[in-house]
Amino acid sequence: MTLIAAPGAADAGEWEMAPPGDRGFAPDLGKRLDREYATGALVNLHGVVVARHGKLVLERYFEGVDERWGSGLGAVVFGPDVLHDLRSVSKSIVGLLYGIALSEGKAPPLDTPLVDLFAYPDLVADTDRRRITVKHALTMTLGLQWDESQPYVDERNSEIAMEMAADRYRFILEQPVVAAPGGTWIYNGGSTALLAHLIARGSGRSLHGYAAQKLFGPLGIDNSEWVDGTNGEAAAASGLRLTARGLAKLGQLVLNEGRWDGKQVVPKEWLVASFTEHAAAEDGLFYGYQWWLGRSGPQQRPWMAGFGNGGQRLVIIPHLDLVVAVLAGNYNQMDAWKLPVHIMTEVIFPSLTE
Repeated sequence: MTLIAAPGAADAGEWEMAPPGDRGFAPDLGKRLDREYATGALVNLHGVVVARHGKLVLERYFEGVDERWGSGLGAVVFGPDVLHDLRSVSKSIVGLLYGIALSEGKAPPLDTPLVDLFAYPDLVADTDRRRITVKHALTMTLGLQWDESQPYVDERNSEIAMEMAADRYRFILEQPVVAAPGGTWIYNGGSTALLAHLIARGSGRSLHGYAAQKLFGPLGIDNSEWVDGTNGEAAAASGLRLTARGLAKLGQLVLNEGRWDGKQVVPKEWLVASFTEHAAAEDGLFYGYQWWLGRSGPQQRPWMAGFGNGGQRLVIIPHLDLVVAVLAGNYNQMDAWKLPVHIMTEVIFPSLTE
């Protein structure tokens, strides 16, 4: 096991660090996480970054077996500069990028029929499919058949089948219509692939290139990778790799209403729309524009999050002014969600003092 404590302010660059006790946490926040890890309750935890009231209060890294988009990397000693798969947290970042591209006139309006944006005459001629818009892709309410319940190594998984298809975009758009667009929420990584293609086409850049220029660069995130899928374009739904601190910065950007260092990086109105409950999802949660949404506590205060295979999490809780980023290696395990939830419920929340 390798533990790296949070560095001093001089090492944190433009994002200043503060003692947990100065930001409404018990002073021993880090020790509480370490003790929980020592019990064996946090197997395959790779990294945790916590920020509150705009300052970093905790940064911890561990050693564990990892992957790069399904390819084994063996044992990795994690640290502040080590990239990690975000898996489906990537979807939420694509949601932010679409808002930026839309504000620049480089992405189609949300009411545009999706099939009109792709050169498939037979699909354009299908009246039912022409009802499916860009907004339905953002909210995963396309009404098309899609199943990601199988492991992401199984060709019966629709995302894997999409990657194996000769034309991933035709594969997505020609799936059987099973519900009216905008009505039923169906988890669909294909929707993210469509959105990413529109961003790249409109901007004239790769998805990663656009993200690096318009989103990562302004935040000082200079270490990133977006793995390409089988068609040579970015695996938009699951291929982004960032450091834990880089991921947490994106959460802080959201808390800052899209601003960083005095610059409006993501339009504020896009974030408001993104975090509106557009569709009822699963397990009592809701879905916005590629973001998971929930409510908690007696007052049902809202929170938003990106969820990723293996235990990846970006949790943003506005009323607590809190960001938590978790990276882990429990890929394709049905109970991988338990690790980040355990950190929140057994370490983060009990350590809050205000």
